[in-house]
Order: sequence, then structure tokens, then C-alpha cells
Amino acid sequence: MPSLLKFNLATFTAELERLGENPAHAAKILRTFYAGVALDRLPILKSLRARLASDYADRPGWIIARHVSGDGTIKLLLGFASGGTAEAVLMPTYRQSITAGCVSSQIGCAMGCDFCASTKNGLERNLTAAEIVEQFLQLRQESLASSRRLRTLVFMGMGEPLHNIDHVMSAIERIAHPDMGALGWRQITVSTVGIVPGIDRLADSGLNVHLALSLHAPDDATRATIIPANRRYPVADIVAAAKRYDARTGRVVNIEYTLLGGVNDSVEQAHLLADLLDGFRAHVNLIPYNPIGGAGVSGVTYIRPADARVDAFLNVLRDRGVVAHVRVTRGDDVSAACGQLRRVLA
Repeated sequence: MPSLLKFNLATFTAELERLGENPAHAAKILRTFYAGVALDRLPILKSLRARLASDYADRPGWIIARHVSGDGTIKLLLGFASGGTAEAVLMPTYRQSITAGCVSSQIGCAMGCDFCASTKNGLERNLTAAEIVEQFLQLRQESLASSRRLRTLVFMGMGEPLHNIDHVMSAIERIAHPDMGALGWRQITVSTVGIVPGIDRLADSGLNVHLALSLHAPDDATRATIIPANRRYPVADIVAAAKRYDARTGRVVNIEYTLLGGVNDSVEQAHLLADLLDGFRAHVNLIPYNPIGGAGVSGVTYIRPADARVDAFLNVLRDRGVVAHVRVTRGDDVSAACGQLRRVLA
């Protein structure tokens, strides 16, 4: 049985035509469905409502487990009809009325980033656009249940989004489009370790979403030890791609930088990062390492740097004119913080 999540506005319009129904209903049906109205309660002709409820009610995923952090962060483990599981996260923000969501794009990850739990068991498969949208709808429902509104969404969960770019872009269209999820293009951020062709393709897509570059080191020697993809796409190339993204879209690029104690957190490396970003209007998010339950793929066990060391790194960047903040850790008591999501066998 098909699901409405498999359609965008154009393909669902065509589907209604194929069924002999009025295609003018397509936008209204999708908009109402994405707002959380059950198919058997859609404000349309009774015959069409019954047909949709009978033949298009399948959802590609469901919640297997729900974990709530002491800080209010909610981590969902979703199972999928096509097999496998993935995690998605809902985070409260400083504003009481809104939340931020984080979705996965793959089951597992092939990138091998040594400080990240998602890559420990490798890549199982890409998630479909419908499975990504399913995560969004589940997070939106969780947010509404707490009388909040899901305001922003980041593709920073399990997987490398730009290695699944076709499904990611299709999901973004459905999530952001005013006649479907209606979240808005500017409310979405796509993260990447630096897949240069994918960055350029996303820039040319016209989606106008934000880009986050998972840099994590200012030089190739350090970065290659913790991010194997750096051997194919070195620091200079990915920063150049990020600058092209900024130039083509007008979107300020976020630079994600996980601080690993004794690895990439020295004052000297902070100066190298400032040199690298000189003249580039990027925004640096410093992320003190979140433990992943043992060693990375290489066998190295990383540590979180002391607060004083984090502050010193931050102060160098700010003194050098770089816009930078330290990301507040959320959900680490339920392994929902940055780098802690993992493939769970079910």
C-alpha cells in the first residue's frame, strides 16, 4: 500500500488525475495531511476521503523507543518497513514555545569519523525521502504534544546527507514546501563532512537551505587522522566549496568543530582556524566532545577538553574577529547529543 509521504505536489497531482479524481484537491490534501489531520477526516469529498484512507494510509516508519533527557531533549528510535532503525532528536530551545529537530539521512554511516558513534558499525543503507519525512512528522507531533512548535530542522543525525543527496533534497522539498510540511526553506540546515560535489549540487538546487560544514580541524594532517574523507577532500577544497555555497545562496555557512581534548583544541590550532576563515563570514560552532561509549573506529578513546581549554580556543577566535559560540550540550544523558546517535539493531 502506498503512502502519501512518497509524493510531492506534482506527483500527487498526477496521481489524482490517474485515479480520475479532481487534481485541484492535491495541495489541500497534502497541506492538511502534513498538518496532522487523519486521512479519514480530510475536508474533502467523502468518496475521495474513503479512498485515500483505504489505499494511501501506510506510513514508512514507526516509533520503537522514546527516551527523554533531564534537559527535555527527546530521542526517538524509529523502525522502518524497509528494514533497519535510525534515531531522531527533538530539542527544547531557549524560547519556551519552540523546538529544534534533528533527523538522520542514513542507517549507519560510511564516513568513519573517529569520534562519532554513528559510523561504528558502518553503513547499512540510505533512507528514502519518505523515511526522512517520517522522522520530521514524528518530531513535529512530539513538539505539539508539549505545546511547542517545531521551528527548525537539521540534517545532523546518522549518516552523510550529501551521500544520499537525491532523497535528502526530495525530503527537504516535502518538509519545507508551503503546500506540504510548510516548515520553510530557511529553517533547514544540511550538514556534511565536506563532500565537495554534493555541496556544489546543493548550492545549485535552488532549495536555499543552510549549510553546516563539519570541519573539526584546521589542517589536513590533523583532520585526516579523525576524518578519513579528508584524504579525498582536503581542507582547502571543502572551505572553497563552502565559500561558493555562500556566494551562490547568500546563506552564512556554519562551521562545526568538535573539540577533542589534546587533539584539535590547542591555542595554536585556534589561530590556524582563524587564518583559514579570514575574510569568510562563517559562523563557528564549537562542540565539546560528547563520549560515545568507548574507543572510535581507530581504537583511540577521546576525551572532552576542560572548560578552560574550550574558553581559550573560543577567545582566540573572537579576538581574531571570527563569529563563534560554544554549543550547549543537550541530551547526553540519553546519548542524544552530537556524535552519539547510533545504528540500533531491532
